[in-house]
Amino acid sequence: MNEHHSWHKVGSPDDLVDDSFLEFTLIKGNPEDQTTDQRGFVFRRNGKVYGYLNRCPHLGIELNWMPGRFMDSDNCFIQCSTHGALFLPDSGECIAGPCQGEALVSLEVAESRDAIEVRLPE
Repeated sequence: MNEHHSWHKVGSPDDLVDDSFLEFTLIKGNPEDQTTDQRGFVFRRNGKVYGYLNRCPHLGIELNWMPGRFMDSDNCFIQCSTHGALFLPDSGECIAGPCQGEALVSLEVAESRDAIEVRLPE
């Protein structure tokens, strides 16, 4: 299994209260391969932790307005800061905007007493 398919600790459960976001950067592949880093975020909503790559499916740009700011003004949807696309927080599906019908790349998330970990997709 490649290194980028293993689990990576991105924070602790204490770092993530409901409706808060935690951003992280992981190295994809080997540095000598000159692959790009993967930026992502995890957040807790109604007690459950979700994780996605921080990349809009429309142009591949980062979603957040400012550090830790991903939600629309009503705190209902993840919103792309560039084109205003709206994504369902629990599935990453785009429901409005130029990438409607596409989805954010979800990350496998595991939470233990001591850590929140993510695994990049294959």
